[in-house]
Amino acid sequence: MSFSYLKNKFKKKEGGAEGGAADNREIIKLDELEAEEPVQEKSKEEEEMLNQVMTRINEIENDIPRIKVSMDTLKSQIGELREEIERLDKTIKDVMVLYEVVSQEINPFKEVDGANPLVAEIQELGGKIDDLKSEIAKVKADLRLLVVDGIDLDELIYETISEGGA
Repeated sequence: MSFSYLKNKFKKKEGGAEGGAADNREIIKLDELEAEEPVQEKSKEEEEMLNQVMTRINEIENDIPRIKVSMDTLKSQIGELREEIERLDKTIKDVMVLYEVVSQEINPFKEVDGANPLVAEIQELGGKIDDLKSEIAKVKADLRLLVVDGIDLDELIYETISEGGA
């Protein structure tokens, strides 16, 4: 029973007593008390439910910082994965360009496209390598002549310089 209910039941009545005596008591019937009990039971149930809800809210509040840390960790891991995927994508593109260059040289079913700058650059480098090979072969032949014939290199240089100056 609530305190306010009892207070209302036992408060002094104004206007005097009923039986000639100044009686300030009120008669409470048993039915009225029984009617109040379900209200108390409901309030106890509500209070228990409220305690359960408050306990759950406290648990959730305690879990929030851990969840935030986990989310931050996941965000950083996702960022790292994104960077790794971008690096892999760049590597795959580089490999595909290299494959295209190689396949144009080897694949007989593929048309040779002269517009590809990589193919032109590779062909130019191949030409330069061939030129260097021929120059190296000439230098080797000249060195063999110098060694086999016993030519004095210092004398040859001196003669060449003195002819140019005279």
